[in-house]
Parts: sequence; C-alpha cells; structure tokens
Amino acid sequence: MESIKKIARQAKQRLKNNFWENCKSDIAQGEIQAKNLGLNQSKVKNYIGVKVQRHIRGDAPDEFYLKVKAMLDECGEVSDAIGRLTDKSLYAGLSYEEKQRYNLELSSKYLAALERYRREKEMDIKI
Repeated sequence: MESIKKIARQAKQRLKNNFWENCKSDIAQGEIQAKNLGLNQSKVKNYIGVKVQRHIRGDAPDEFYLKVKAMLDECGEVSDAIGRLTDKSLYAGLSYEEKQRYNLELSSKYLAALERYRREKEMDIKI
C-alpha cells in the first residue's frame, strides 16, 4: 500500500511541476529539429518517449552502458571491445564454463548497449 501512495505522490508532483507540458514541448521541439535534419519524426518521438519512461520509472544510469558509451566515444567500435569491458579480477577466478557464460553475457550486454548507442547517436537532437 505504501508504494501506491508513493507512486501517487510522484505523479501529483509531476503534474504540479508541469512535467507533461514540458514533455509535449520537448516532443514538438524534437519533431521540428528532426524535420530540419531530415530524420524520421516518429523515431524521434519514440526516442523521447523512452527517455520519459526511464525518468518516470526512476531508472538509475546504467553503469555498463556509460562505460560502453565512453569507450565508443573515445575509440569508436573496436575489435577487442569484449576484452576491454571484461572485469579482469573477476574473470581470473572463474572456471572454464563460467568464463564462457561470462563472455556470452558480456557480449549480449555489449550488443544491446551498442544498439542503444547507435540509436542515441542517430537521434543526436539537443532537447
């Protein structure tokens, strides 16, 4: 019951702070910028919607994504990305099977982060 009250308070606070009006203006501004840059306007609207959802859910910044983003901004796409992202101290203590599982999970997370990075670079709109 306490969580429902907390969610209701947060929603009320968003209404008081004109959160939704700001979101509407961000979407309108994004559409204008997308049109001027020749980008797909519906993709921009979807991108802004995802950002708003993350904000409402209170998602903390994804540390792994930030690490991947920093690597891609600095070096671009490199062939040894998995090696650069591997936690060496953790990896050293794993068995062979655990290392294989770790590599597969890290690879999957990297590909998801890379896709997100590409989407964000494609929607390089200042809002």
